[in-house]
Amino acid sequence: MPTPDDYFQLQRLLDLYARLIDEDRLEEWVELFSPEGRYEIISRENLAQGFALPLMLCENRNQIADRVMSLRKANIYNIHTDRHIISQLHVERSDDGWRVGANYVLFQTNQEGVSSLYSVGRYDDLVRPVDGRLMFFSKRVIVDTGAVPSLLATPI
Repeated sequence: MPTPDDYFQLQRLLDLYARLIDEDRLEEWVELFSPEGRYEIISRENLAQGFALPLMLCENRNQIADRVMSLRKANIYNIHTDRHIISQLHVERSDDGWRVGANYVLFQTNQEGVSSLYSVGRYDDLVRPVDGRLMFFSKRVIVDTGAVPSLLATPI
């Protein structure tokens, strides 16, 4: 069972995660992951059926950083603003760190100012302290549907 301070620190980590994406501070967002940190986006259906078919997979922080660099320099995608809403956390202590779960809703606003629901799902995270700060060792984004309304470019 987490102490109130543990819970608060984990909530701050997820708040920072969403804020950095929403403010397009993706280079800082990368630093929330440990060097071996894994980032995966997978549909609920694939996960339930045991299919290891993620929509996006980065197996360490270097791959996550490469993904951000490609967004900045190479990829062409719909320019938008993200806005996350994250539920209250479900936190459990395990032998390998904190297991943190939360539901999320992600809205996107395009350059014309039209906002729409982009993705709904949940986060399934493994968080550990590294040098006095909490970091993601694994972040699995489980989207309720694999059908995204436009190109999946930026993190969820």
